[in-house]
Parts: sequence; structure tokens; C-alpha cells
Amino acid sequence: MIDRPQESQHVQTEIGRRDALKIATAASLVAGGTALIESDASAAPKKKRPPFIDAHSHIWTRDIKSYPLRKTATLKDLNPPSFTTEELLATCQPQGVGRVVLIAHNVFYGTDNTYMTDAAKQHPGVFRVVGMVDELEPGVVDAMRSLAKKEVSGFRITAARRKEKWLSGPGMESMWTTAVKTGQSICCLMDAEYLDSLGAMCSKHPETSVVIDHFARIGVDGEIRDADVAKLASLAKHKRVTVKLSAYYALGKKKPPYDYLSPMIRRLLDAYGPERLMWASDAPYQMQNGNTYAASVEFMRDGLSFLSKGDRKQLMTGTAERVFFGELSGD
Repeated sequence: MIDRPQESQHVQTEIGRRDALKIATAASLVAGGTALIESDASAAPKKKRPPFIDAHSHIWTRDIKSYPLRKTATLKDLNPPSFTTEELLATCQPQGVGRVVLIAHNVFYGTDNTYMTDAAKQHPGVFRVVGMVDELEPGVVDAMRSLAKKEVSGFRITAARRKEKWLSGPGMESMWTTAVKTGQSICCLMDAEYLDSLGAMCSKHPETSVVIDHFARIGVDGEIRDADVAKLASLAKHKRVTVKLSAYYALGKKKPPYDYLSPMIRRLLDAYGPERLMWASDAPYQMQNGNTYAASVEFMRDGLSFLSKGDRKQLMTGTAERVFFGELSGD
């Protein structure tokens, strides 16, 4: 199940016993300080950080004393039961992923971004964060500026929360104008039906960096409609819009090798160019029902015959680096 905008729905993630054992073993190494990107220079030569950037992953922990869940969530809702910072690193590093953009999970944490910002602090240079703020509450601008100092380079907004009103109101206006000053992005979890309203907002705020998650969820019902793809491609006229090529497990046939997504990716590549497209996994949800993290990496790294070597480098590193790992300003 895709990274859902509906807060009441939860995924049924199934990580196989072998995968779980591998993750647990590798995670213990990460926690012990032997991770690829966190080598102790005094004990061994520092190893080069793996090159790829995963532009979209969630993390959560069962340590609810340190990181409480929102009131509507319980430990039973965590599925998989755990996907900690260490477990994420143990999953992504062997696949050549050295940096990750952590994405707010409203279902579990609401607008509390602490677990992600702590991860960014504990692993300098490895993580950037896409957090959440409540635009209906006062203090949105101050919150955005404060979080910019904690490696938060974007903010997630969800169309399903307020439906046709999702981009309305003074708080939302403040988010879009403030993001230009802070160097942060507005990151949209949405369906194709909301692309027109997003386009209108982009026209109103042409300097705001906008990221569309998961192909605007085109194909989530199993059908990739040409009209939806055309509408997503048309937003390329807004020069600050980028699109995440992500959540393969939840779109179309929803199983590897994901070749059925190739025509949509080719069309978006023609519209946006590789400089405004980025690969992402949507872990741990990518790791369910026969899908794996490795399969997501392999599809972008080795599949899609129309991609050049330079295209792959841009899609798997360059775009996310520009959008999420640039300079931030909390002043």
C-alpha cells in the first residue's frame, strides 16, 4: 500500500525472515559504529560514502518514551514493527545509497519531527528531512525557520487532508512564500485529480520549489491512465517543479521488474529532463509483497534502457542533492 494520504489507513508490510535477519545483523553493526558512512577514522581508514541518494524514506521506533506516537496511534499500528535509523542504513547502504531524505509520517508522529531531526543530528551529512507543520495553526513561519536549522529542507502537504481546500488559507500562503526565503521545498502527497489546483498554485508562486511525490500516485488503482500522465507532464512548464520516481510497489502491476512504468518515466523524462526527476524508494513500504529495496534500486540503476549513464547519475544523486541537500536559511 502506497504512502497513504488517508491518515486512517495503514500498510501491511511483510519483510521476509531472511531479510529481517540481514537487516537486524547489519543494523547492529551500524549502531556499533561500523557503518560505511560512519567509520571510526582512528580505527580504520574512512570509507567513501555510497553515491546514491534515496529521496524518500520513513523511519520509526518502538522507543515511544523518547519519541511518543500521536494519540491516535499505538505500537500495534507500526508495520513493520520497527524501522529505525539503523535499520534504514543497514537496508540502503549495501545497495549503494549513502544519503537519505527522511519523510514525515503523519499517521504515526503527526507534526512531531523530532525522531527525524535527531537522526540528522546524529549522522551529519547523511540525512535531510521533509517535516510537517500544521498550516492551520499560528506560528507556521517561525516553525519553518526553526526547523531549517535542524536539516529540514522541505515540508510535506497532503491533498487528502483538506481535499479541494488543500492549498487555501493564509497559513498555506505563508508556507509557499517562506520556503523561497529559507531554501526549503513544498512536497506534495497527492493524486492526479489535484494536479490542476497544484498547477494554479505554482503559477501564483513561481519561485517556490515544489516536489511531487510518487508520480502523483498515478497507477495506484492498477491503471496508468494516459490523461493523468499528460497532466503530470504538463506541470513541467513550472520550472521549480520536480517529480519523485518512487513507490513502485504501489503503482500499476505493483511488482518487479517494474517495466510497465517505463513509458510513464520516458514521458516525464522528455517533459522535465533528468534534472527535475529523482529516484526514491518509499521504504519500508517498498519492502512488501514480493517487492524489495534492491529491486527499486536495480530498476533505476540497471533498467530503463533509454537512460544514459549521466541520466542515471542525475536521477539517483544529482536532483535530490540539489533540491534537498542545498544551503538552508533559518534567519
